[in-house]
Amino acid sequence: MSGFSADWLDLRAPADAAARDKGLLEQVAALTPRRILDLGCGTGAMLATLRPYLASGTAWVLVDGDADLLGEAECRANGLRREDPGLAVTCLHRNLVDDPLPLDGARPDLVTATALFDLVSAGWLDQFLDALAAQRLPLYAALSYDGEMRWEPAHPRDATITAAFNRHQRSEKGFGGPALGPDAPQAMRAGLEARGYRVFTAATPWQIGADQAALLSALIDGIAGAVPEGDSWRAVRQQETRFGYVGHQDVLALPA
Repeated sequence: MSGFSADWLDLRAPADAAARDKGLLEQVAALTPRRILDLGCGTGAMLATLRPYLASGTAWVLVDGDADLLGEAECRANGLRREDPGLAVTCLHRNLVDDPLPLDGARPDLVTATALFDLVSAGWLDQFLDALAAQRLPLYAALSYDGEMRWEPAHPRDATITAAFNRHQRSEKGFGGPALGPDAPQAMRAGLEARGYRVFTAATPWQIGADQAALLSALIDGIAGAVPEGDSWRAVRQQETRFGYVGHQDVLALPA
């Protein structure tokens, strides 16, 4: 299931790429996965990020509930094949709400996801982790929001707006209950460790300067639009903000 537009995913892509933790990417590469299942693939950001770290000819299954995004991911994968002719990509249109781990008979070496787990409910996460652990599959989950935001210059209402936005992030997002929102990284770690996984985490914040004015503006609009009485904060932020920090965490989990 996806709640994002291709335009928004493209706008955030440079910040996502800059935030990725290189140490975790190298650990993923050391697993030498030959078949990867990417959940909530969007336009294929995980494929584009990991491909340079992996052996030529890696097979990917890209899963998303949004047919338009999945079609765009397929187009972009076709472009990557010019650099890696052996790259194999299968696109699977599937609603993750009802099928948290769609294996469809072929066992992957690695499961990946980007900006997914802060949208899901605690119950959905338990179902997913049970299915993952039953197969003893490793997981690389990137860019889960952790609830921290900072802005320069500071504004007296920043903390209030952040708290209100975090409450919004915990509201129902279509996964069968209140979303984990900023609690997702901690919930993932606890759930994975309880199932016997070794878990590695890294802070991967967006650090958005004035050179990314379009992303800053869209982010401010999105936050203000999601919370009560955000308009006055939005007006000041749109005029004065020079820098924005939005916290995320990446998680790599390996079965013992």
